Amino acid sequence: MSMQIIDSLESNVRGYCRAFPTTFTQAKGATLTDISGRTYLDFFAGAGSLNYGHNPEPLKSALLQYISGDGISHALDLATEAKEAFLETFQRVILEPRHLDHKVMFPGPTGTNSVEAALKIARKVTGRTEVIAFTNAFHGMTLGSLALTGNGAKRNGGGVALGNVTRHPFEGYMGADFDTAQYLDTLLSDTSSGVTPPAAIILETIQAEGGINTASAKWLRNIERIAHKHRALLIVDDIQVGCGRTGKFFSFEDAGINPDIICLSKSISGYGLPFALTLMKREFDALAPGEHNGTFRGNNLAFVTARAALETFWRDSTLSVEVEHKSRLVRKRLEHLQARYEGEIRGRGFIQGIAFRESGFASRVSTAAFERGLMIETSGRSDEVLKLLAPLTITEHELSRGLDVLETAIEKVRQSDRAHQKKTVSPSITLPS
Repeated sequence: MSMQIIDSLESNVRGYCRAFPTTFTQAKGATLTDISGRTYLDFFAGAGSLNYGHNPEPLKSALLQYISGDGISHALDLATEAKEAFLETFQRVILEPRHLDHKVMFPGPTGTNSVEAALKIARKVTGRTEVIAFTNAFHGMTLGSLALTGNGAKRNGGGVALGNVTRHPFEGYMGADFDTAQYLDTLLSDTSSGVTPPAAIILETIQAEGGINTASAKWLRNIERIAHKHRALLIVDDIQVGCGRTGKFFSFEDAGINPDIICLSKSISGYGLPFALTLMKREFDALAPGEHNGTFRGNNLAFVTARAALETFWRDSTLSVEVEHKSRLVRKRLEHLQARYEGEIRGRGFIQGIAFRESGFASRVSTAAFERGLMIETSGRSDEVLKLLAPLTITEHELSRGLDVLETAIEKVRQSDRAHQKKTVSPSITLPS
């Protein structure tokens, strides 16, 4: 078996298998193994879907026990023991300690389903249609969430006009001295600005796909204030940077805000199983029975692994403390790389990276790293950012080894670029006297 089968039978739309061109067979912790037996350190983590690594034992054991006992795998939105156990655990371990009085909706299995549900809720609650979204945002690939997304190539793939969204600059988009929150407030306060009062303001605290653009706590608090001032709901899309990616379970905790609606997916199942949640404050639970539904709105296998993940990793602060410690190690290494190779360090917690000025440089480093046994992806409008997204549970030894590979890959690409530049420089010609 080889990549020839993929090349001949799978649609041209496939993406990640082009960046990481091998056939994988097994995975454990922070390591993937391909068909030839070669191993790869994983600084990709399923695009943030595997925060606890591949096949974590407590989750695998719970899943195997559930399956071997003929537990229900599919039940639409019927009441099941697995669902009740997950909801009780989520309330006790996550919501109550954070003083979040949110109800839980199971919209469908993916992040874009969570965002679509959030939009419906906000529009029904407020009676408004417009939504404020930000530059460089990424919220999904179905039409409602795609309208919120900033990336031009992805938007063009929709094939139709994408409307009912007003775009505003994210923090830092207009430069460090431009207060984009105040700008938004000014426009919404002026009835002659032409900006329609929105049903919601939706944001990512860290724009992962958009280039690891990180909002400050002050900016997030100002946006929350502005949303409530203008009677709009605040939606936080925590799909990629939630579930501990920044250290705390929710990425907005350190900012001290309380979003009206929260979107979760990716690592909420803890095992890479499709699963999404839309959390809304109790007073905004406005959709009528069946008004939003779907065949796979509640993955019972994911209920089991998600509950096990919460019980294993979130009953105390151990994981958060470990993530904060390892995040400092990453930042220190990135500062070392920045000093040698320039670039801008971005992110916080366990989503950090370096933005390079040279077009295509980060992509070439990703390729060179993969050739040396490290999976790392890029992000940003032109893939200019190397994006570290390792499992939160990676060991310090594995983390250090992966960063060593990354440094080697950067140096190799730099050497290759310098050699290419020498070849393309025309030799000087000495004219006869």
